[in-house]
Amino acid sequence: MSEGLRKKVGLFFGTFNPMHRAHLFLANHMVENLDLKEVWFVITPKSPFKQKDSLASNQDRYQMVYDAIASYPKFKAVDIEFSLPTPSYTADTLAHLEEKFEYAIDFSLIMGEDNLVYFHKWKNYQVLLERYRILVYPRVKAPNQTADEQVAQHPNVVRITAPIIELSASYVREQLCLGHEVRPLLPDEVWNYIDAKGLYL
Repeated sequence: MSEGLRKKVGLFFGTFNPMHRAHLFLANHMVENLDLKEVWFVITPKSPFKQKDSLASNQDRYQMVYDAIASYPKFKAVDIEFSLPTPSYTADTLAHLEEKFEYAIDFSLIMGEDNLVYFHKWKNYQVLLERYRILVYPRVKAPNQTADEQVAQHPNVVRITAPIIELSASYVREQLCLGHEVRPLLPDEVWNYIDAKGLYL
């Protein structure tokens, strides 16, 4: 299938532990302001760089994303990494997605500017750079954090203009543990799920 006929999909990887409003805002910004037809939320079971012991179960995190995006037809929840070896690597996941969808989709990676700093340490990062667009959204980063020049200057690295929203899932979990009100930070569906299941307490 020619490049022009393939559906353009942005892949937004994360633990989504839990999903919050900034995730939705960013995905919506990408799909409404770029040439993407859809954004897929790829829920990761374990990151090679983040050893989390505070992860909610795979099923809980998938369900929260699924519920939060149910009314957004351009969004999709993807659990493919749950069935892949851990720790999961983006290159392996993309290889599986390409095979599963018979190379009929033009995938792009959605990534924060802070992650771009470490991109040269990713498995098969050069292959990712050559094959996929890397859509980089702005994040607040330390002054001494700069991306590898080969990565930063690559034509497939596309910096996106978007408002910087510094809301993290770890902050949401901390506030929950303190018994603070977090409903303004979360989609209603996510708050209802957390409340019903007693997560992060």
